[in-house]
Formats: sequence, C-alpha cells, structure tokens
Amino acid sequence: MRTTPHSATAAAILPLVGGAANVTSVAHCMTRLRLGLADRSLVDEGSLRALPAVLGLVDDDTYQIVLGPGTVAKVTPEFEKLVASETTEAPAIVAPTTAETAATVEPGGTEAARLAARGAALKAAQRQRHATPVRLFLRRIANIFVPLIPALIGCGVIAGGNGLLLNLGWLPSLTPALAAVASGFMALIAVFVGHHTAKEFGGTPILGGAVAAVIVYAGVAKVTVFGTTLTPGQGGVLGALAAALLGTYVEKWCRTWVPDTLDVLVTPTLTVLLTGLVTLYGLMYAAGAATSAIGTAATWLLSTTGVFAGLILGGLFLPLVMLGLHQALIPLHTTLIEQQGYTVLLPVLAMAGAGQVGAALAVYVRLRHDHSLRTTIRSALPAGLLGVGEPLIYGVSLPLGRPFLTACAGGAAGGAFVGLFSMLGDRIGSTAIGPSGWALFPLLAGSGGLLPSAAIYAGGLLTGYAVGFGATYFFGSFGVAGGVCEADIAVPTDTSAATDTAAPADTATPTDTAAPHAPHAPHAPHAPHAPHAPHAPHAPHAPHAPEGNRTL
Repeated sequence: MRTTPHSATAAAILPLVGGAANVTSVAHCMTRLRLGLADRSLVDEGSLRALPAVLGLVDDDTYQIVLGPGTVAKVTPEFEKLVASETTEAPAIVAPTTAETAATVEPGGTEAARLAARGAALKAAQRQRHATPVRLFLRRIANIFVPLIPALIGCGVIAGGNGLLLNLGWLPSLTPALAAVASGFMALIAVFVGHHTAKEFGGTPILGGAVAAVIVYAGVAKVTVFGTTLTPGQGGVLGALAAALLGTYVEKWCRTWVPDTLDVLVTPTLTVLLTGLVTLYGLMYAAGAATSAIGTAATWLLSTTGVFAGLILGGLFLPLVMLGLHQALIPLHTTLIEQQGYTVLLPVLAMAGAGQVGAALAVYVRLRHDHSLRTTIRSALPAGLLGVGEPLIYGVSLPLGRPFLTACAGGAAGGAFVGLFSMLGDRIGSTAIGPSGWALFPLLAGSGGLLPSAAIYAGGLLTGYAVGFGATYFFGSFGVAGGVCEADIAVPTDTSAATDTAAPADTATPTDTAAPHAPHAPHAPHAPHAPHAPHAPHAPHAPHAPEGNRTL
C-alpha cells in the first residue's frame, strides 16, 4: 500500500493520542481534527506538537489537533482507516474514568501516578466548568453549519468571479450558467440546514430536510398568513433550523406512543404534517421578520456607527473565539449571505487575525534569543496570513499574556478602518464564510465593486498588521509564566548564572528557585578543584547593579 504524506501524518498522530483503543470518535472541521478520547492522560502532547504537520492543540469538549485547511480533510479519512483497522485487529480497551483512575492510585503508589491522576481530574473539572448550556448549544449550532462551509466557499468564489465578468462585460453567454451554478446551493441551503439540524439533535436527517424544504417550495406563494402572502425562502436558514428542530421533537414524541408496527407509517407522516403546518403558519413569518431585522441592523450598524462598531467587533473577536461564542455568528453570516449576497460582518471580524499576525511579528523581533518561540512563529505565520489563527493564538500570543491584548488592539484598529469606509458608503462583504486573511480576497464583494472592496480590505489588513506590531513592540510585556521579560528569557553567557535568570523549570532545581543566593555555601565541597578558580562561578552573580537595564 502506497504511503502518502497525509497517511504518514495520521500514522504518526494515532499512537500519540493513546492508540485506536483510546479513540471514541473522529470528525473534522475546516482546520482541526476533532477526536473523542476515552482517557486524555494517554495523550503525548509534547510529541504531538513536535510533528511538522501539527499547527496547534486545543483541549476542549473534543481533543482538537490543528492541521490547517485542506490538510485536515485529507488526514481525517486516513486516520479513520487506521482506527478502524486497529480496532478490528484488537479488542477495544475501555479506559477508566477520571474518578476511577484516581481511585486506583493507592496511597503507597508513585508520586508520578498521583500527580497524573490529579492533573486529569483538574482538566476534567475545567472542561466541566466550560461546558455551560449556552456554549454547548452554540457548539451544536456550529456543528450544523460548519459542514456547509466548503459549499459556501466554492459557490462564493464562483459568484465573485461571475460578478467580475459581468462588470467587465466579458463572456456574456457564460455568465448566466455561472450564476446558476453559484446560486443553486444557496437556493436550497434551507434543506441542508434542516438535514444537519435533525442529525445533530437526534432526529432522522431526511425528515429534517423534508420539513425545511417547505420553506423554499415555490407553492408557499399561495399561502396567506396574518393577511400577508408568504414568499419562497422566507425565514431562510433560521426558519429551516427552527422547523427541523421542531420536527425532531415531534418525531421523538411520536415514538413514545406509536406502536412499533405502525411506526414506519405514522411517525414520518405526523412529523412532516404537524411541523410543516406550524412552519407555514408561524415559523416562516416569525423567522422572516427576524432575518429582515438582522439585515437591517447589520447595515445600520456599519453605515451609522461604522468606526465604533468596527472597533468593538474587530477588538473582541479573538476573545470570542477563545470563549467559543463566535459560533453564534455563523447563522448570522449565513442569513446575510442568503439575504444580501454577502456578509458585511466577516471582513470586519477578519481584522482580528491581522492584529494577531502583527503581534506575532513583534514578538519575533523582540524575543530574538528565544529560538524555540521564533521557530513556532515562522511555522505558524503563513497559516496566520491565510486566516488560520489558532497556531499563533495558542502557540504565541496567549501563553505570553499581554501580546494577546495588543493583538486585539490591532484587530480593533483594522475593524475601525473598514467601518470608516462603511460610514462613507463603501460597504464591503464576503460571499462566503470560512476563509479569512489573504484567503478572503477572492470572496470579496461590496457596494462599490470588487476592486474598491479589495482596496479597503487590504487597507484594513495593513492597519491591523501595523497597530498589532506597534502595540506589541512597545507595550507587550512578553510575560512568560507570570510576566518574565526578554532579558529574563535570554540565555546567559555563563551557565553558572542561571540562578539569576528565569530559566526554564528543567534547568533550575527547586533549591535554585527558592533561594537564589543560597547556592554560594554549597560550593565549598568543590575545593579539590582549586585549579579551576573556585570563586569564578560567583562572578556572574555579582553584576546585580545592571539589573535595572533589563528593559524591553
């Protein structure tokens, strides 16, 4: 069997996450391989991070390995094949729960085992604290829309290219065909949303698609609700989501009382009938009002308070990503694309990635002695420029502390730049969601056409880069484990002076960190080495006066 780079990556990852017996589920989104693991203490994070293909790790509701767009879609099926083959060859091992693991550690056990159990318990408690009902619901909403992103991107790029041809007057015989190709998916997106909603919430996916299809059926134009005639597509993806969610609950309710012999006939019929009528006479009207309000609010927000709105949205997007709350924006983006042809929010939010790139460049310049961190930045920066920000967030700015805040400042400045032009009447948007950074250029659209939109977006990126770099360069404390600055990270010229620097934990003993000057006395046993100048090691401790010169 031929080995490809993607199959090699999958083979390298599998043993580092505890083997096939430890994997309970496999999925992927645009950039991450998402694994359900029975026992996360079996994960070798150090070795995982060292793999060239791994851009970052996220320990959340699922264990997420950041591989980047494109790569993750090719590695995931290879990983699934390996898990399936190894599972069939060997019986599955049911890993104990955290509580069971802790209970099996006897009082006389090793200290390492007790610490491992304690660490696993702390991680489990942290995940439990973060698993709030709101965040879990938002994750489920994201699971509905994330699988649609590849189609949104493909159709968005085609729509953008077709718009350019129309503006230039080129290939008039081809543009109608391209419009049909680009618009076909959007015309039926409600059906896909209904299918994935039912699947996510435990219903029959095809029934979810059936009740959502009512929304886009042309015949709804003959239905009158509250004195108003419905229009095909009214309510859009929000109506489809609500209809499929209701259909799932109706289906589950039917299965509680319908006899098994009649289930195949009665349950689908009642699910489609009851949900379809409620959708026509309630959900489409309500969801239509909601989608209209979303479009009006987004347009008003940027055209009236563009600078302020851009400042807030661009500055807060990175924290929203960290909290998982950005997932609430996915239905809004999709609604705007369906309604207006593009989402005006995405170019503003994309400025957060520009601030992140600028901050990473400043860290690279300032921490010139930290070769490990500079290597991380070099490997993660190309992905960051293309809008994949996780490697820079989790590998650079967030661990350092203040650079994460200065990156937010860069995002705020870029968002304000884009918002300023929205106030001036030059609104820009994206015809699809998913890409960011430089990768967003093919998807840009706006009130002034493609070229002005690209120029405004490029100006926003440059502003985000510049402000993120400047804010981090001049105001970033580069805190590492509590605010250690560059002078503390720098490798001393004499290794005997390590006790005066914030050396890594593996280079300083507990005695060194507890009492930096105490080691002077223990040097006495080295008297037999008199020819080596016993007092020489003390010299590096003497220059305490220049301590005040340790500035960034």
